[in-house]
Amino acid sequence: MQPLQISWEFIEGHTNFLELTQALQEGFASNKMLVPKRHHHDFPNPKTQKDTTLLLMPAWNPGKEAGVKVVTVNPGNDKFDLPSIQGCYLYLDAKTGVLKAVMEAKNMTAKRTAATSALASSFLSRKNTETMLMIGTGALSVNLIRAHAAVRPIKKVYVWGRKQAKAEAVCQELTQEPFEVCSVPGVASCIGDVDLVSCATLSETPLVFGSDLVPGQHIDLVGAYKPNMRESDDETIRRASVFLDTREGGLKESGDIAIPLKNGLLKETEIKADLFDLCAGLVPGRTSENEITLFKSVGHALEDLIAASYYYSKL
Repeated sequence: MQPLQISWEFIEGHTNFLELTQALQEGFASNKMLVPKRHHHDFPNPKTQKDTTLLLMPAWNPGKEAGVKVVTVNPGNDKFDLPSIQGCYLYLDAKTGVLKAVMEAKNMTAKRTAATSALASSFLSRKNTETMLMIGTGALSVNLIRAHAAVRPIKKVYVWGRKQAKAEAVCQELTQEPFEVCSVPGVASCIGDVDLVSCATLSETPLVFGSDLVPGQHIDLVGAYKPNMRESDDETIRRASVFLDTREGGLKESGDIAIPLKNGLLKETEIKADLFDLCAGLVPGRTSENEITLFKSVGHALEDLIAASYYYSKL
């Protein structure tokens, strides 16, 4: 039997972020899936002078379904006018090993990543969150805005990127949404005025500074996927209650957490919870209106398998 092909267009046309967020919550809460450590390999790329990263992310739901995502992250792809993330997802029948579908992974990854941030926000942001700052203008930005708006009553979104034209393009793509969107010339110009800050970049130096934050904010950090990369500074970590998608990956894969741990600014015991804890009701999320909460996402193969199952069910 030939595996089905699930395209970028199919995923784009069959995403309901509230549904996907709920599916992720059920998956994290049940904690029945087997997820081995991801394979992470860096290779030199002479054409861009920036390393390419190859990620292999397998997961099994025993007796039901399995899958593996094969992804490359190429920070220098802007030279070729291509997205930095490329890849595919192989969706399998766990009983027989039969390949059921081959899915376009870039858009699926963007959707599940955005839905995961929205899931965290449902525990960590204030219920009356109405304003948002989106830092970054890549493929994730539009998805993150839509996903957060699916779980919170967002009324206004500010967008900042290193290139003003790209920020304006994000705004243009969201003109039909039921909230206002506008680009801003700098992060500092509005970060103190919003309830939610989402950051999805490949920055190696902080873009979110703790001195700019105000009580009650929720900080959603999605980029900075390597130990030498950071989207937030030490003061942000010092002021915030820190939560992770998973402890296994979150403690070491991104500099936002790994560097403060290494420097002694943050202790593992000070990290409040991960999504397994939150979704199972083992640990509360936000505990006060004035608390600054921070969620660091590095991605997890459980999220991929849940998303693959979700889109396969839409066929």
